[in-house]
Amino acid sequence: MNLQSENNTAPKGQTGAGKWLGIGVRYGLPVALTVLLVVYMFKKVNFSEMWDLVKHGVDYWWILLAMGISVFSHIFRAARWRLQLDALGIRPPFMALCCSIFGCYALNLVFPRLGEVWRCTYISSSEKASFSSVLGSMIGDRLADTLMVLLLLVLCLIVAAPALEAFLTRYPVGRDIVSLVSQWWFWTAIIGGILVCWFLLRYFKNAKLVVKLKEMALNMWEGFAVVARMKGRWKFLLLTLCIWGCYYFQLYVAFYAFDFTRALCSGEGMAFGLTPCLVAFVLSSISMAVPSNGGLGPWNLAIMFGLAIYGVSDAQGTAFSMLQWSGQTVMLIILGIYTMAYISMRGKRKMAEDDVRKAIGIER
Repeated sequence: MNLQSENNTAPKGQTGAGKWLGIGVRYGLPVALTVLLVVYMFKKVNFSEMWDLVKHGVDYWWILLAMGISVFSHIFRAARWRLQLDALGIRPPFMALCCSIFGCYALNLVFPRLGEVWRCTYISSSEKASFSSVLGSMIGDRLADTLMVLLLLVLCLIVAAPALEAFLTRYPVGRDIVSLVSQWWFWTAIIGGILVCWFLLRYFKNAKLVVKLKEMALNMWEGFAVVARMKGRWKFLLLTLCIWGCYYFQLYVAFYAFDFTRALCSGEGMAFGLTPCLVAFVLSSISMAVPSNGGLGPWNLAIMFGLAIYGVSDAQGTAFSMLQWSGQTVMLIILGIYTMAYISMRGKRKMAEDDVRKAIGIER
């Protein structure tokens, strides 16, 4: 996987110490956060009880089904991204798009957030397209996901208000988030940042750096705004529902792998387990905003918190979250290996085609 663009992101003149500090913040912080959260999670858990559940209390066929559903979520995401790129005049092979998504998530297991940069770099370089336009389409892709999380949160507030209220009451982190957003200085900082950007664009618009940033921003906006005017808007919406439907149902079918989560699917007032799954799903989706290796730590804790609201013990919640996370991780590793093989074979095929064209050109 070509990481050249990532290696060139350090500005010229940056000191060695500053460069290493940047690398530490980008890659060391997520790893440290992952380790701390995992340690915190296991300190709350009876490890022997959790391990006994994993060894003797699991129907692994449901975990395998969840792994299979996750593959379709990536394929649907590739199909949705193709709509955006097609509107920009960028038309890579569909399998290349699928592999860009596979590789993105596999790379995020090791270097959080780097996968998004890599998939844009791969598509822009292989198709000779503008990187900033491809990046803008990826930002539009992620914005659609953010809107879906917000909509799911609203749905959760409607159908599972008591459960969310219990979460905010039981765990201080929930109250801290609400408190932060309600602070006057939080919104003052946001408005101040917007005003600073306006001032720079208004009074330093001819500065070389500002011109370059404006050009990049316009290309990114083009990639993002294409969603609003492209022909396949309704197909984009349908594929968005398919992506998030896969995310939700891969978690839901995993509920049937354990006795204690399967009981939620038949409990009174649980709507066949759809409501408890929705709570865990929304909390885990929000947790993915925390940088960590493949979601390890924040995602598991969110699942534990969501299940704890419905009486699932910490040991049980940890066993469920770790097994489900491990299944998805194994699938991403398999897809990552497939991606590397595909890119290698595609590269060799392109080289062969170029050699044929050169030979034909010489003969002519």
